[in-house]
Amino acid sequence: MNGQDQNQRGHWGSKLAFIFAATGSAIGLGNIWRFPMVVGKYGGAVFVFVYILAVALVGFTVMLAEMTIGRHTQRNAIGAFEKIKPRTPWKIIGALGLLTSICILSYYSVIAGWAVGYFVKTVSGTFKGGITSQLSEQIYTNFVSNPLMTTVCFFAVIGITTFIISKGVQSGIERWTKILMPVLLLLILYLAIKALTLPGAGQGVSFYLKPDFSKLNGTVVLFAFGQAFFSLSIGMGIMITYGSYISKSDNLVTSAGWVSFSDTLVAFLAGIIIFPTLFAIPGIEPTAGPGLVFKVFPLIFSKIPGGNFFGILFFTLLLVAAITSTISLLEVSVAYFIDERNWSRKKAAYLLGGFAFLLGIPSALSSGGMKLFTDIDFMGKFDIIFANISLAVGALLICIFVGWIWGIKKPVEEVRSGNPRFKIRLLWLFSLKFFSPIVLIIILIFIKKIITG
Repeated sequence: MNGQDQNQRGHWGSKLAFIFAATGSAIGLGNIWRFPMVVGKYGGAVFVFVYILAVALVGFTVMLAEMTIGRHTQRNAIGAFEKIKPRTPWKIIGALGLLTSICILSYYSVIAGWAVGYFVKTVSGTFKGGITSQLSEQIYTNFVSNPLMTTVCFFAVIGITTFIISKGVQSGIERWTKILMPVLLLLILYLAIKALTLPGAGQGVSFYLKPDFSKLNGTVVLFAFGQAFFSLSIGMGIMITYGSYISKSDNLVTSAGWVSFSDTLVAFLAGIIIFPTLFAIPGIEPTAGPGLVFKVFPLIFSKIPGGNFFGILFFTLLLVAAITSTISLLEVSVAYFIDERNWSRKKAAYLLGGFAFLLGIPSALSSGGMKLFTDIDFMGKFDIIFANISLAVGALLICIFVGWIWGIKKPVEEVRSGNPRFKIRLLWLFSLKFFSPIVLIIILIFIKKIITG
């Protein structure tokens, strides 16, 4: 690590700490904000069906491969590939991961900033008294089109993220995730139960869980796989970076399994909250886009006993879930500059956090804050490029690298260091070398047609 002190770089205090941190990276706005949005926009239950297949058949495969690279090398997303194959172009995979993570951070933090704004609104009593769907939509539109409010909230998220990253792995990331993530899961479970008891919720459950395969097309497949990669935090170097902090004695298979399961469960429960509510309280369409969650949840809180309290708690924990994801996105590039450039953690955190803020200003202004960025849908374009295309490319290159370039002997040995039996070895290798790359290549071949068509 170029003489870099190991304590400066950091490590996890335990396997459980890693699982909570990695799950915290995966569980966030990707599940609660983005998942219901793309489900509503791309076919409902048939999207959910393809998404679950994507997680099980490709997402888990790539996540385990990334963790294996990270733990084997104990390096960042670029340094890991350089260590395995020095002085070769393969480190471009890590460079793509750094670019992708910082670009996703730039607009993802804008959405996290909306959670800040909605926390303030809930505390001030904006959603008390049984608001209508029309009023909820108006509140959302007025908020996201206010350039000052959205930029200030966006800055707050970047500031919190940078501060936590500057404190390191155990004192910063680990301490914040291992307590708050279980609380978020319990609250989401409670809200899902409440949503299912609303009059007329059955129609929403049918939309969400009864697939109409006539809606299945290339666009659904592309966005379902893109959502799986986005939600699981794979294809952009996060799991390589987090994997580099894992002890050699930890079981990578069960770690990847728990993260994949927990992430999918939270996404599924978020849909259980959203879609029964949409059909029980008419006025907001499932295809409402980025504002779907922020329009629907206030409706729930306005109609249940103690709703304002649960609203405050929800938006607090939604922000926490978002922050656990933003810190993982920032940590990818921070780890690189610590390992390869000998920067101090504080210097790397604050400079890169500042860069992400400047990069994200157009996204903060693209929901009505400035006509230029709104007209071109700047945030939407960034989301398609980096959360769908770039993640699919990154996942494909990782499969090729681990399955064919690095060879199977070293990766298998690495996994076996914490899991001597490695019962799914042959299945993992088949998916890694053949199934996942073929699926990803097919998706990428048709991306241009899907997006433009």
